Amino acid sequence: MALDASELSRAADLRAEAAAAARTGQPLIVIYSRDDCRFCQTIKREYLGPMAADTQRGKRLMIREIGQDRDTPLIDFQGQPTTHAAFATREKIKLVPVVAFYGPNGRKLAEPIVGTRLPDFYQSYLDDAIEQASRKLKQP
Repeated sequence: MALDASELSRAADLRAEAAAAARTGQPLIVIYSRDDCRFCQTIKREYLGPMAADTQRGKRLMIREIGQDRDTPLIDFQGQPTTHAAFATREKIKLVPVVAFYGPNGRKLAEPIVGTRLPDFYQSYLDDAIEQASRKLKQP
């Protein structure tokens, strides 16, 4: 059963969330979205929501959402206070959805997935990026 899009947790403290994800050998996965983006809702509902709830993977993936159009308070990777919108701007997010893969200190571990690409292959894009990010996370 697919998780409702609204059930993805909003990012609150990227430094702590990335560190927690890294302790399990996984990247922090962040979807940049907007409330009025129907493609964002599809990605969350069809792909990221089910992945966040999947306990079959052994280690649950840490997936967080950053609202490009929200002034929600956020602690960035350096521990500094900001907002979702300001952080998205700083990361040069222009179009959404964008799914990004981070390690501790905001280290980018794989190329972000921008847009929806080809829907039939989207799960494969995600799986490949997560695998690449997990490998890179283990490198010094």
